[in-house]
Amino acid sequence: MRRVGVLALQGDVREHVAVLAGIGIAADQVRTLAQLNDVDALILPGGESTTIAHLLVTSGLRVRLGERIREGLPVLGTCAGLILLSEEVLDGRADQWSYGALPVAVRRNGYGRQIASFESPLEVAGVGSLTGVFIRAPRVERWSADVEVLATLDHDGTGAHPVLVRVGPVWGASFHPELSGDGRVHRHFVDSI
Repeated sequence: MRRVGVLALQGDVREHVAVLAGIGIAADQVRTLAQLNDVDALILPGGESTTIAHLLVTSGLRVRLGERIREGLPVLGTCAGLILLSEEVLDGRADQWSYGALPVAVRRNGYGRQIASFESPLEVAGVGSLTGVFIRAPRVERWSADVEVLATLDHDGTGAHPVLVRVGPVWGASFHPELSGDGRVHRHFVDSI
């Protein structure tokens, strides 16, 4: 059994741990270098992307996590986690950084501010129909041909945008699968390890 960790600096940590427990995976909460080095896969939770980025720096995890990702660590980033994994943040702060592990350009709060949060049915390749929970969600506006698009959403009639993507072992979701009460996205990710 592979060891799955959840980055536990800020955000939806408990929710991811609970979903993983629901599918029979005891997740490690990752706060230290030793814990990061002990996991075989990692979930970067939703939360506030600039806060998580700051905490990655102050905790001493930023550089090592980047090394592990380049070494092939399977990673699932949800919402803020997707922003941290993206190649380009279109409306980020001047000091905002990301790992560049997914060749996508995302717009923070691309589906609207907190008050515009919504749920939408999604069809996810390899999973089926489920409900996506979008809270201040990033919108994938550009993506390379290398990106495997597992789910799309046309929320405002401007065309379908990817909301679940994958490049090799690195996955990113605009939505919060940990809040839907459905563990199938987590299971799909774990089964891919």
